[in-house]
Amino acid sequence: MAGILVNNILPQPPILRSVSSSRRSSIRTLVMVKASSEPSESVSVSTKTSEAVVFTAPPGFKPPEPKRFAVKSGKLFDVLGAAIGLFFRFGTGVFVSGYSASFVSKEEIPADQYALRLGGITVKETAKVGPRPEKPIEIYEFEGCPFCRKVREMVAVLDLDILYYPCPRGSPNFRPKVKQMGGKQQFPYMVDPNTGVSMYESDGIIKYLSEKYGDGTVPLSLSLGALTAITAGFAMIGRMGKGNLYTPAKLPPKPLEFWAYEGSPFCKLVREVLVELELPHIQRSCARGSPKRQELLEKAGHFQVPYLEDPNTGVAMFESAEIVEYLKQTYAA
Repeated sequence: MAGILVNNILPQPPILRSVSSSRRSSIRTLVMVKASSEPSESVSVSTKTSEAVVFTAPPGFKPPEPKRFAVKSGKLFDVLGAAIGLFFRFGTGVFVSGYSASFVSKEEIPADQYALRLGGITVKETAKVGPRPEKPIEIYEFEGCPFCRKVREMVAVLDLDILYYPCPRGSPNFRPKVKQMGGKQQFPYMVDPNTGVSMYESDGIIKYLSEKYGDGTVPLSLSLGALTAITAGFAMIGRMGKGNLYTPAKLPPKPLEFWAYEGSPFCKLVREVLVELELPHIQRSCARGSPKRQELLEKAGHFQVPYLEDPNTGVAMFESAEIVEYLKQTYAA
């Protein structure tokens, strides 16, 4: 069942500010704006001109019905390759901090409340989350980077919502913008508009997030120094560099909204394409134990990830393989 986008779920920092000309209304100048706690002072020196584009769903498009645990024909090896990372990273990014589970009777949890239900077994899942940021934290990164993966795992552990600006190699917009903002082209790069803090270095970002939005604890699997980076690199073997290189695409005016978590191989397949097409997206983290699982159930009438909401076309949909095709048909140049 397709959900309906609610515009006030998260504050939406501007990605592009359109400046129209009175003489040439069919042309727009796209000015990239740095998101910060002081929007009026956020000005980028980088501009480009392009034909105005109205984004619509592909002709005849119909959101697919969600199919729990189903793998589309021909996609099994993609899913298995994406799942290899769970082995190398010891399942980091699957569970929210403080996760616990208990078996309960099916009558204890109403049908309209989220619970893990497998056959006749009902499992109640809970977790502990820290302070929530008022504005989404911004992270510039790309899928194929092991240091970026470390930060994404911590994001899942802390159940944070992040505005991701993808920076695949060869991309024209956000990769060069990182150098403008921070002085060097290095990833990941984090900007927290709630505090004014910006920083490079994955370990520093992880420590900052844990202290500001958690209880200060960093999971052991993210505290092993070089071993953490090495295993994060091995985790990408199954996808052979997917999510690394830019595919020419049309940049949308609004970020997409993506319900997902780092430990899901189905979510990873979609993120690879979001990154390759350089599509900014707010990722609504919902690892096991996340209270946002209930939010998605209420929104869409069903819980399953990945789930995509596109405010540029009005499309909302489940199913990873179909989301990938939708993104390519809608945004690939």
